[in-house]
Amino acid sequence: MLRFDVHNQRLNERILSDDGLSALSQGLVQSLLITHVEATEAETLSQKRNLPVQDVLIRRFGVSQLSVARTHATYAGAQIVNPVTAPPDMSLVFIYGIANCLENGILPWRHIGGATIILTSHPEKFETQRPALQARFGRIRMAITTEEQLARCISYLSGGTLVKTAETTVPSLESCRNWNARRAMFAGVAVLGTIALLGYLAPIGLLAALTVWAAVTLFFGTALKAVAAVVSCRTAQESSQVAVPVRMPVITMLVPLYKETAIAEHLLRRLKALDYPRELLDVCLVLEESDVTTRATLGRTVLPTWMRPVVVPKGTIKTKPRALNYALNFAHGSIIGIWDAEDAPNPDQLSEVAIAFANSGSEVACLQGTLDYYNSSANWLTRCFSLEYASWFRIMLPGLEKLGLVVPLGGTTLFFRRDALENLGGWDAHNVTEDADLGVRLCRHGYRTRLIHTVTEEEANGRAWPWVKQRSRWLKGYAITYGVHMRDPSKLWQDLGPKRFLGVQLLFLGTLSQFVLAPVLWSFWLPVLGVAHPLAPFMHPVLFWTLVALFITSELVGLAMAALGAHKADKMWLLKWAPTLQFYFPLAAIAAYKGLFELASRPFYWDKTAHGVLLPKEWETKATPPLQPLVRPALAE
Repeated sequence: MLRFDVHNQRLNERILSDDGLSALSQGLVQSLLITHVEATEAETLSQKRNLPVQDVLIRRFGVSQLSVARTHATYAGAQIVNPVTAPPDMSLVFIYGIANCLENGILPWRHIGGATIILTSHPEKFETQRPALQARFGRIRMAITTEEQLARCISYLSGGTLVKTAETTVPSLESCRNWNARRAMFAGVAVLGTIALLGYLAPIGLLAALTVWAAVTLFFGTALKAVAAVVSCRTAQESSQVAVPVRMPVITMLVPLYKETAIAEHLLRRLKALDYPRELLDVCLVLEESDVTTRATLGRTVLPTWMRPVVVPKGTIKTKPRALNYALNFAHGSIIGIWDAEDAPNPDQLSEVAIAFANSGSEVACLQGTLDYYNSSANWLTRCFSLEYASWFRIMLPGLEKLGLVVPLGGTTLFFRRDALENLGGWDAHNVTEDADLGVRLCRHGYRTRLIHTVTEEEANGRAWPWVKQRSRWLKGYAITYGVHMRDPSKLWQDLGPKRFLGVQLLFLGTLSQFVLAPVLWSFWLPVLGVAHPLAPFMHPVLFWTLVALFITSELVGLAMAALGAHKADKMWLLKWAPTLQFYFPLAAIAAYKGLFELASRPFYWDKTAHGVLLPKEWETKATPPLQPLVRPALAE
């Protein structure tokens, strides 16, 4: 029989002993799980951070959730219930609603002795919701559980509801989930057939038409790069008054993992190096239910109490954005950030993010950090990849931001105001470049993206075919993103305005055109090398050599951006490899053809990139013991 004392249902954090400690802190001190000094510090931090004292005790001082639950139960005269092993009455859950359970952190359990038993891990949440609960259930009593058990139970009880929502949370008109692969296949066959027929009937005419389109997109694309480079190099007049928030926010970092056996231990060590206050840090390791490999790897490690796994149930697709949408339901922070499994963020990154948001208006919904590589010197491919990233993240994206254009986001070192992210419906679960798509949707809904200088280092893909597969996914996603937002060009024009609309054409259609028509552009190396060009006899010499000059100018602009990027990344030793980018980008053309083929065969297939393949030598040779963070044991039975 459960033991309840309705008169003892009290808000624990408000019950202070003579020495100023809450009942929870006092009970943990008496149980010798924390010292009096630690309890006093926790109470002070609770007031300073505006956090429940138990969150401070768990995340900062390593007190186990079970110890907290038992102490709550003792002082409230309530029973501890594990809803995972003792499932609730589903009729009560349906009355209250899964969404309310998630939002309020409480769960109607069973009807016993004329009262409805309500489970919670935070007694103060029960007290806050008491009037609403009594209105629905009549007489109620509180029982205690742990946050982890509560989340697991809610996840299980939701069945396919949360999974389906994660896959469809973005409005249909802004999602690619209705992409018709069969129709794309027919369209692709028709286009290829037309090109083949024209190539047979009028090869010079076809080459001329393709050359004109390639030249037009090359001209405007090069002009945009040049302007972005000039604008990004200007010294902005920054305000000397930088406001530090009175209360730093709780930041939830979502870290999607999938088959990450080689990177998991390095990831945990890098996260442990973060200097953000632990009581404000909520790291969710997002795992797929079917990924027994990664789950087993993490299962062998005791995670810090500010880090927790979120297991995503099986669904109709298996993509990173779907997993992020699902995990967002269980996040605690008002700021939501994304890191990838192989990321090595600056230790002070989250402090910079909090300050940047505090100094930005509410229209700034997203902060994009700078990405770099820690294995740049591994081989030729990683050197070229590093040059490309330096140009993109240190020159191109800052230039786009300052020009007021749409910023296509990178997939990591992203930080969002949670309310804005939820207003947008999160990520498009079916889009394999959900980051670039989200950048467009942010702009369409009136939000802004800011670039910040904090750096996260990643592992560069240094093998040719895996590089092609990764890039094909990116370009496939670019094509799908462009197709989704151009369903209604007039509406896109209305949402973005003329300048941003044209910017989208250059960034998406222009990029795709450049890679697909790369062989046409490369043909203009022929006259430079003394070989006759097929179009030379059919064009006025001035026009022909103007096209040659345009091609060479675009290459010089690309080299200049690589040099500027290498300089800003403090990696000028890479500059000698910049001329070899001519042999690097043909891989992207191959990737473009692969990606376009998958639009008609596997539009939502996520070609996973393996990590931990080319780690720095010091990581490979340094033998380190398993991570053993501070976790205080639970109270004895």
